Amino acid sequence: MFKRIFIHAFLAAFIASVAGIIYNRIYFFATEADFSRIVNYGTIAGFGFLVCMAAAFVEYALVRWLGEKGYVAFTLLFSILSFACVMAPISATLPLTIKTPELFPGLAVPMMFFPAMAWYTLAPLFAVSKTLTPGDAT
Repeated sequence: MFKRIFIHAFLAAFIASVAGIIYNRIYFFATEADFSRIVNYGTIAGFGFLVCMAAAFVEYALVRWLGEKGYVAFTLLFSILSFACVMAPISATLPLTIKTPELFPGLAVPMMFFPAMAWYTLAPLFAVSKTLTPGDAT
């Protein structure tokens, strides 16, 4: 079970990191706002891997503790924490040397959701399947 959760987390982290880097480039070309001193490729990839690996440990613990209901508890907790993390870029104080600091939340807020979106996108691939017998399909 832990191996399945860990592989899920690793792939979700990779997808979240790639999505964040692509979004960073698109945002730069759309707004010409350069936040590379604050949010660079390393911080984007590090955030994705940190969140997804922490999520893997939390999911594993909840499933071990609550059984099948642990998946539901994890999904609810991960969604709530993703929304709560939005406060970090909104309340961030940027250095005075940064041009157009008002555009920073537009870059960072969507990135808070990339790990959860990648996790939920890959979840059906890693779900524990229960095979149905012909009499169960009612």
